Amino acid sequence: MSKGRDAKPHIGIFGRRNNGKSSLINCLAGQDIAIVSEHAGTTTDPVKKSFEITGFGPVILIDTAGIDDSGELGLKRVDRTLKTLDIIDLALLVVTDNTWGDPEEELAGKFRSGDIPFIIIHNKSDLQKPSGEFMKKIKAVAGTDLLEFSAADRRNFEELIDRIRETIPEHSYRTPALLGDLINRGDAVILITPVDVEAPEGRLILPQVQAIRDILDNDAVAIVLKEREVDAFLNRTKIRPALAVTDSQVFVKADASIPKDIPLTSFSIMLARFKGDFESYLKGTPKISELKDGDRILLLESCTHHVACDDIGRTKIPRWITNFTGKKLGFDVVAGLDSPPRPIADYSLVIQCGGCMITRKQIHNRLLPAIRAGVPVTNYGMAIAYVMGIYDRAVAPFVKNHETTGNYL
Repeated sequence: MSKGRDAKPHIGIFGRRNNGKSSLINCLAGQDIAIVSEHAGTTTDPVKKSFEITGFGPVILIDTAGIDDSGELGLKRVDRTLKTLDIIDLALLVVTDNTWGDPEEELAGKFRSGDIPFIIIHNKSDLQKPSGEFMKKIKAVAGTDLLEFSAADRRNFEELIDRIRETIPEHSYRTPALLGDLINRGDAVILITPVDVEAPEGRLILPQVQAIRDILDNDAVAIVLKEREVDAFLNRTKIRPALAVTDSQVFVKADASIPKDIPLTSFSIMLARFKGDFESYLKGTPKISELKDGDRILLLESCTHHVACDDIGRTKIPRWITNFTGKKLGFDVVAGLDSPPRPIADYSLVIQCGGCMITRKQIHNRLLPAIRAGVPVTNYGMAIAYVMGIYDRAVAPFVKNHETTGNYL
């Protein structure tokens, strides 16, 4: 299951069969959007529901199968339920009848390891209230207060909304600026967009489209040029743009064409600041200079596409890094959200693509094992800028008081 391009907060509903997960969703939505039945196991696969929670805002709720499902088919359903952990911003763990056992303990552990905030809800409290002893147990084992609730009589409904608002990460519902904090109304922004074998037929790639829309949303002017047209355009029009954004593959050409007093960055670095772990990228990128013979590098290409003969991840970046370091290096490339072929600790560097087709949460989860293992991480555009000698200039628009690397201005 992919969160795709929907930027609304994703809230997963988890719990055993017949604990009232679907009833909870209907209560939150104020309408019957999930099938409710007395028979356990009515919900068989994760189902996404888009609506607005009154008092909070638009969200995507994911109704999941019971975590206590059994049998061969049931275990497959549980596996699909667990896969939703890659895309959710908040988890609601539904319990009933003062019951907390291995399924709940295991799920809470996965929430913690995945850095997913969660709320434990004792549903059906109109039939059996949570005991004081049970509430103390939940506080002790989960480190969070139990919320008494009933989808039938809506008890503590407003408190649940308050808990959701307080617990869900702010970045899940507040969209950061793409370029808007760098430009002012009426500014001109040059977007350098090569049309080569990797460019999609008849259209622009998503980051280029996103940049154009963000520029227009900020009442600025987007000027889209191929790399070989930049010099002639600037000489002819005498326009001085407030910012230039280039495809990383033509960084050197863009660096030569755009005057040094005009900020220059790339679409990939723009996305690195927008949805990646930018601070970790800043720390990890200079580690390219410390690579040694025999080191392995993992490239995470978080979408699938037709592989060209001179593909950026599989061919160009490995070639550029090898030439820059002069070392004998090994490279693994993983597309989509597949697992790496080796343990993460076997790598000396992880390079994440811009991530235009996945969410901030998915990128966070993708990089978390490497960061926890102490493996440096960077981004396609930042790595390319570094080996091409223009790293400091490329990150400067997004970094205040950044200490330069010294040799890459």
